[in-house]
Amino acid sequence: MIILDNIRVKFGDFEALKGISLQVAQGEFFTLLGPSGCGKTTTLRSITGFIIPGSGTITVNGKDITNTAIEKRNIGMVFQNYALFPSMSVFENIAFGLKVKKVPKAEIKQRVEEIAQKVELDASQMSKKISQLSGGQQQRIAIARALVTSPSIICLDEPLSNLDAKLRVQLRNELKELQRKFGITTIYVTHDQEEALTLSDRIAVFNNGVIEQIGRPDEIYNHSKTEFVCNFIGDINKLDGEFLQKVNIESDKNCYIRLERVYVNNPSARHVVLHEAEVMSFEYYGLYIKYTLNAAGSVIKVIEKNSGVPQYEIGEKVSVSFDPNNILQY
Repeated sequence: MIILDNIRVKFGDFEALKGISLQVAQGEFFTLLGPSGCGKTTTLRSITGFIIPGSGTITVNGKDITNTAIEKRNIGMVFQNYALFPSMSVFENIAFGLKVKKVPKAEIKQRVEEIAQKVELDASQMSKKISQLSGGQQQRIAIARALVTSPSIICLDEPLSNLDAKLRVQLRNELKELQRKFGITTIYVTHDQEEALTLSDRIAVFNNGVIEQIGRPDEIYNHSKTEFVCNFIGDINKLDGEFLQKVNIESDKNCYIRLERVYVNNPSARHVVLHEAEVMSFEYYGLYIKYTLNAAGSVIKVIEKNSGVPQYEIGEKVSVSFDPNNILQY
């Protein structure tokens, strides 16, 4: 449905996008993920029309929209700070795009009421000012305003980043449910790996103006194509030469293994086992405990499911085991 072909964007001498190409399918939740300044927001703004690329093409349903005006693209936009109008009521904020398009008043009222109901804003909130509402309610208003004009695509630029952790998780789940309910093609920008993994059908990982990898969340996490993706997505152990030598693994590449793929006192027939390990510290996360071990002079982190109390104490001697097939090499 959406195709970006070799998109390049420069700001003066700085090349923000260095030939970006990707495809987004109809109804897909597609996330642009990466650190600050990597090009993900520039890509989003190119799709929405706020930035015109220096070269390359953007097509939607076979139509070239590279140079099409913003208001003619039929793309909804939810900004990081929601960009709601504080002097307007909730109703007026949601209705804004329809008024700009000169939709009749009766139809505006009907469409605003319908969309408000779908995003779970009740009638008593319609006359309130934005300042009277919570962050979660404001997010729903911003989404309702973006959806009320019936866009074919909705773009969201880090819409959860200004919220506290608990509300962020709650609204993340609501956002995914809304996207499923409407079946609308969604392009989502975030620097939060957990957010990307839980929300997305597919993810494009950006780094310095290029895309390092595009794939499903499980592909990005389990089969990271590049060393950057491997390090950026989730927590990971880099295995030093001394450790590899101790377990008789030879490699001239940089080697990594995910924390949950290293086991403590739980060997199996297919595992390499290292008996010289000592618990240095642990971090309690509720659902799991993260242990830091000294494994034959190398620092290794592991995750153990929480059994109710810390399973291993600082200074305790343990064994470490893992399947060599789970080592990622670059």
